[in-house]
Amino acid sequence: MIDSLLGRKLGMTQIFDSKGIVSGVTVLQVGPCYVTQVKTADSKDGYAALQIGFEETTEKRVNQPQAGHLRKGNKNAPLLRHLREFRTDSAGEHSVGEKLDVSLFNEGDMVDVIGISKGKGFAGVVKRHHFRGGPKTHGQSDRLRRSGSIGSGTTPGRVYLGLRMAGRMGGERVTQRNLRIIRVDAERNLLLVRGAVPGAANGLIVVRTPIGPHRRKG
Repeated sequence: MIDSLLGRKLGMTQIFDSKGIVSGVTVLQVGPCYVTQVKTADSKDGYAALQIGFEETTEKRVNQPQAGHLRKGNKNAPLLRHLREFRTDSAGEHSVGEKLDVSLFNEGDMVDVIGISKGKGFAGVVKRHHFRGGPKTHGQSDRLRRSGSIGSGTTPGRVYLGLRMAGRMGGERVTQRNLRIIRVDAERNLLLVRGAVPGAANGLIVVRTPIGPHRRKG
């Protein structure tokens, strides 16, 4: 069974449990997704995976190669805006055109949510890497938010690759692990997960079952 679905982050809100305790939750629209391609180890692909599509759209927003791929063998198949491929050993159990929805997940499950973080533009080291900046006394009036020395002169005589410096911040793939599902609304394909999720409202996200050891959270 596939363990990942595509969706969108709708925003954050608060809910109360049966004991009256309030929790901050993120509302996710997950699915419906459709299987658009099945790959198996025995085929020419050489590995097992499922390609799934999300968010039906019009012909104006899909180019001809993608439309031909989606409607291969079925001229009435929906045109989908986003396509992603996920490795799974059970790819042979699925078929093209199969509909996948939020019923894959249950209340109380732990999930990982993958999204693109908000872009912050060019940022200095204090905002980007949480540097404390220079001293605010002893005549140093123009180094409050600077990084300081970035290396020695003679040895090594260069700046090491990967040194934390000012630069573009955000707009990167971020995985938030082990978020607990507080509520499942199967009728509206909604998941409410405890805590924050990467990205801006209406951003594309991937919800999957956790990979690796589970860390109890919430």
